[in-house]
Amino acid sequence: MKEFELKYGCNPNQKPAKIFMDSGADLPVEMLNGRPGYINLLDALNSWQLVKELREATGLPSAASFKHVSPAGAAVGLPLSEKLKRASFVDDITGLDSSPIACAYARARGADRMCSFGDWIALSDECDEVTARLIKREVSDGVIAPSYTPEALEILKKKRRGGYNVVKIDPSYVPEPQERKTVFGVTFEQGRNDYKITPDSLNNLVSANKNLPESARRDLLVALITLKYTQSNSVCFAYDGAAIGVGAGQQSRIHCTRLAGSKADTWFLRQSDRVLNLPFRPDLGRADRDNAIDGYINKNEEDVCADGVWERYFTEKPEPFTAEEQRAYLDTITGVSLGSDAFFPFSDNIERAKKSGVSYIAEPGGSVRDDAVISACDKYGMTLSFTGMRLFHH
Repeated sequence: MKEFELKYGCNPNQKPAKIFMDSGADLPVEMLNGRPGYINLLDALNSWQLVKELREATGLPSAASFKHVSPAGAAVGLPLSEKLKRASFVDDITGLDSSPIACAYARARGADRMCSFGDWIALSDECDEVTARLIKREVSDGVIAPSYTPEALEILKKKRRGGYNVVKIDPSYVPEPQERKTVFGVTFEQGRNDYKITPDSLNNLVSANKNLPESARRDLLVALITLKYTQSNSVCFAYDGAAIGVGAGQQSRIHCTRLAGSKADTWFLRQSDRVLNLPFRPDLGRADRDNAIDGYINKNEEDVCADGVWERYFTEKPEPFTAEEQRAYLDTITGVSLGSDAFFPFSDNIERAKKSGVSYIAEPGGSVRDDAVISACDKYGMTLSFTGMRLFHH
């Protein structure tokens, strides 16, 4: 296929729209089902790069959940605990434990289920039947993978009344070293960001604490590779092989850290007994449960415990999850990893990271206030690695 005509561009008024190769070569993707749009394919190509690199760096099957050209979640294929299965609404998926790629997507989708609503999915390995059954019941726009089993493809082709977007990518495809894009009629050209993030990227430990266990090294790789494909500024919290909080596109780094940290806190709190045992109405769908859980934890637009409100979600009125109770729960958490796509300019980011159980940090370094950041890490016994490489993505 030389080119593919899109329904429209980013918005319905942006027509005509298509994808093609400047060289005239065949596209590296094949549309097996559906008709992906402009943003769909931006998500597909960015998310594919993320999972491909994560697979290479960790040796583990990887998956990502993308929305609006940034990851809502990314993870490697490790088994899920029983509490994480319940919190991610996958405890009823038969065969989940035997499919590493399904575990990877369950983790990626479970990182931030509200933001993953209507996501684009990327899989580093072949999509099997278990993964397809997991995808089938979630609200999603499409999936990209190097291959699909016949059983998985049959399931996916029936999703969204036969219109679900299924894209196959050539895993051996390597893009040209120079990339271009046009903005306001002006063509920009730069070398493609082909910097490889590897375990050796974390060897420059500048904190007093030099302890970096393999599990933390893996989680920092997850964070950094996720950041490589996240709209900047960006910060990522990772734990147990998954990105659990992504703060993207903020003009201030501390706002990135606060946003990502609050998402990481929510991820942990979802696994508390208080949340796992909420008495949901049996007719309440997963999306509404996600919204109710977010309201219960974060006290957002409505008080889901209030009279006249709780009845919409629960069979009985739940006790509020107080700020003091949440803080006590979060204070028991340690071992979280944190990556930043550029240096931390102030130590306030470290103070915020501490509140979310961060023990390991990777950032480029190079700030005039590096000493203050290192000092803050030493105050809390954190391990800090300077990677020397900025990871801006726009």
